[in-house]
Amino acid sequence: MATSPQELLEGLTPALLNPPAPGPVSVRKRARILIVDSLVSNRRSLRGMLGELDYELVEASSSSDAVAAMSVDRTDLVLLDSAIPEPGAIEFCRMLKKSAATKFLPVFMTAAADDLELEVRAIEAGADEFLIAPLRPRALRARIEAGLRHKAAIDSLDNSETVLFSLAQSVEGRDPLLGQHCQRLSYMAAAMGVALGLAPDDILALQRGGYLHDIGKVAIPDRVLLKVGPLNAEEWQWMKTHTERGERICRGVRSLAPVLPIIRNHHERWDGSGYPDGLKGEQIPLLARILQIADIYDALTTVRPYKGALGSEEAIDILKEEARKGWRDPNLVSKFADILPALAVPANGDASGLSLHALARVVASHRKTA
Repeated sequence: MATSPQELLEGLTPALLNPPAPGPVSVRKRARILIVDSLVSNRRSLRGMLGELDYELVEASSSSDAVAAMSVDRTDLVLLDSAIPEPGAIEFCRMLKKSAATKFLPVFMTAAADDLELEVRAIEAGADEFLIAPLRPRALRARIEAGLRHKAAIDSLDNSETVLFSLAQSVEGRDPLLGQHCQRLSYMAAAMGVALGLAPDDILALQRGGYLHDIGKVAIPDRVLLKVGPLNAEEWQWMKTHTERGERICRGVRSLAPVLPIIRNHHERWDGSGYPDGLKGEQIPLLARILQIADIYDALTTVRPYKGALGSEEAIDILKEEARKGWRDPNLVSKFADILPALAVPANGDASGLSLHALARVVASHRKTA
């Protein structure tokens, strides 16, 4: 069965390991504009109007072709003809604005004639501009440059995220035995979210949480963080501060608000004996509980200075025993055990590029064969 544009859009999740390099974005520096129009003549006309400026112009004749083009490289602005075929320009615009990866992408809709009803529907669907033919080249270029400047301003907000993800990776880099822990954790937690039917924003929070959950350990001294053997009481108190420290580090980035409960509460226990807040049962945020189970499983199955790597079945048995003790959410432990066979990390070890759609296919495939 053919993949729908909506399914394709769900596959465009923002990059986590390779975000844009920090620094100002120049409008004149090869902005990539996608022209979506079923008529070759219209696309050729728009190329002529925009030819004076140093844009990279990409063409698509349908919404599916447009999503395919966006999956190859970043897109900075979409020029969308109102007459494109199914699912139609209005619905396609609505899809773009609902997707986490493209909701801030400027969409300029063009129409062959003045149509108030169509214009209202376009704006309601999220279109940033509604342009009526015949288009005036100078005005079109001015509007596009304004749209690109706005997009560049939004993109610059991601620079703070870039710094934080780099900082989080530096924590992992301090302990070479962790390997690709954050990648594995991001993948497993996100797949768990898909299996539970969570919303795309929650899946994205789990992906990000996989990388940022231990960012507060950047403030933990090496003598504590890398100590071989059990921590003494003072060292343990130091270690436990990493959850609150991590939350404070990320609190200033508005887009990371959904990740903060994961960072702060992923060491709570189902019976209330965890830290830092002593939350109990469903008081513990669901996303924190999900990531916690994946985190424990990965720790159990990875070599550490104080232990060897356990097998998968043994690790699951330990998780189930901890659930019986009242430490873990028993329903989530059971669900994790059910989907675990489908969560093999790709052979190249890089889970950062896995999309929601790809994760959903993995889980759906497992359900069919279970």
